[in-house]
Amino acid sequence: MFFVYILQSKNFGRFYIGYSESPERRLAEHNSGKVKSTRPFRPWVKVYSESFATEAEAMKREKSIKAMKSRVYIQNLIGKARPD
Repeated sequence: MFFVYILQSKNFGRFYIGYSESPERRLAEHNSGKVKSTRPFRPWVKVYSESFATEAEAMKREKSIKAMKSRVYIQNLIGKARPD
């Protein structure tokens, strides 16, 4: 199973979108500084995830979220995932 995940920087409010078989492992890698692009914005928290049966489906969804280039879209996506 593959997951598309969205991380948010606690200190800067930035979002990072990625996919992985293990989003918890990836979160640890982002927070430990192993990912160059996210290192300056640590710490990160996972705010959203979706699961997919195949890597191709996860990659397609990651690309579609990134293509929106919209902070508002991401915030709405996160908001819909949270229970009221």
